[in-house]
Formats: sequence, C-alpha cells, structure tokens
Amino acid sequence: MDVPGLDACLERWSETCGGRATLINLSENHTYRVDGPNGVRHILRVHRPGYQTPESIDSELAWIAALEKTGLPLPRALPGRDGALVQDAGGRSAVLFCFEPGREPQPGEDLSGLFRTIGGFAAVAHRHVQSWTLPPGFERPHWTETAILDADGLWGDWRQAPGVVGSVRRTLGEVDSRLRLALHAYGRGPDRYGLIHADMRLANLLVDDGRVTLIDFDDCGFGWFLYDLAASLSFIETTPQAAALRRCWIEGYSAIRPLSADDLGMIDAMVLLRRMALLAWIGSHGETELAAQHRERFAAETAALAEAWMD
Repeated sequence: MDVPGLDACLERWSETCGGRATLINLSENHTYRVDGPNGVRHILRVHRPGYQTPESIDSELAWIAALEKTGLPLPRALPGRDGALVQDAGGRSAVLFCFEPGREPQPGEDLSGLFRTIGGFAAVAHRHVQSWTLPPGFERPHWTETAILDADGLWGDWRQAPGVVGSVRRTLGEVDSRLRLALHAYGRGPDRYGLIHADMRLANLLVDDGRVTLIDFDDCGFGWFLYDLAASLSFIETTPQAAALRRCWIEGYSAIRPLSADDLGMIDAMVLLRRMALLAWIGSHGETELAAQHRERFAAETAALAEAWMD
C-alpha cells in the first residue's frame, strides 16, 4: 500500500531524492525504508491523517532532540531542503530519520537484560522531563484515564472492540470504573506524571549486537511514568515471563530513579489501563495486521486480567 504523492515527498530531502521507498510497517502510520541513490538507507514515517498535527510532531521531535543530550540511543530526524523537519506527503505529514541498525526483539527470547535496559531508559527520560522547560507551543496528548477509557478516547472506544460482549463487557465495564477511581486517588503529582514515551514495547526497540535503540516517539505525551512500564509489556502481559520482566524493568528503573510504595502498588492498574487502550486501538485499527493478530482473544484475556486485579 502506497501513500499518494510519496515520490514527490522523497524529493523534499536531498538524501532521498531519486530513492526507492519500501513499506516496512503499517500500524498507526506508514513507515518506509528508503534506499537512496547513493546506497544510504533512511526511514520515512508518513503520519496517519487526523492523529497528530504538524505542531505536535514538531513537539515530539523537540523532545527527542533534548533527550539526545542524556546519552539515550534515539533516532535522529533530518531536515528537508527547506530546513523543516516535518514535510508534506500528499496532505499528510512526513518525517525522515537516519537509519538505525538492529532487529526487533521477540517474545520467545530471554528479555530480562533488555527489560533492565529499557527500565533504565525510562528512568533517564523521566528524570530529564522533571527539569526540562517545555518549548513555547509544545503540544502533545495526555494519556489520562478519560483519554483512554472514554468513548471518544484517543485510540477509540474499547466498548466497540471485537469480543466485548456478555460477561466480558460487564467485567470490563467494572474495571473501567475501578481504574478511574484508583488513578484519581493516585493523582498526577510531578513525581509520578509527566512526559513519557507511552509506547516502549518490543516493536519500538532495535537491538544490534547488544546496543538497544529506542524508536518511534509518535505516541509520546503526558501520562503516568509507570505507564511506560505497562506499555513495555504490550501484548505479552499474559505470558509466563511477564512477571519476571516486570521485576527486571523495575530493577533497571530503580537504579536511576527510585519508586515509592505507592508507585509499585499502581503497576497492575497501569497494566490494565494499557490493555484497555490497546483494546480500543484494536477496535479502531482493524485494517492493520497487528489488530488482526489479537482481535480474537484480546478482550477475553483483558477481562481475565481485570478479574484477577479486582479480586
């Protein structure tokens, strides 16, 4: 599937002019590998219409640039010929990134070391946020309980997702109410709520000979810091290794930024909040391969996790 105007878009960067674009992922956005005429590869992200504005994309890239000073291994955006980082691709926003080597880690592998690493990544990012002054006009979404659980949520309405019927719907309705209460009580103090990556899952990591690069800040926004832990467990929350991976993430995080007893007590709620967000996403992104992979069992498995948490 190609984006209309893609060839013209490639001409907006000297690095990709005359290059060949190959679609490598369709999830929230179209992501292409661009093989340039000089043999150098780049990554082109063409944004889904109606999700992020050009201003919010500029804000995402501003945070990435600021985070580079911490030493975190991150993707680097390249300006177009006109000096702007965000370009037009047939009416859609597009950003070009340097190509980062590596492969996506897989659930069946030993991920313990990786989760210690990304726990540390999250702690560094959160510590940075607490002292960073937002640039004028900074615009990113807030991943609050209402933004995730309401019918007009950022990723859609979980009630409209496949499998949300009968006892599953009743259970998820109850956990919706309880999550709202728990998160309201936990609060949004600056020690627990701020700018987060919000999608630090396996698909957004590249591992290359021991080096881990954190990519795809497209969903970054304001949320609870521990939501980054929940997001790292996306689609593997019910696997046998999930509990051990959670502990590894906490070890990596706590070595840099301590967590309180209140923080630790909210982890299960954060995992369920993330599951509800993913459930809504599956319902509103049925055209994607990722949604197709999970639509059959995701609602029922989320209800089972919810029952365990409420018990």
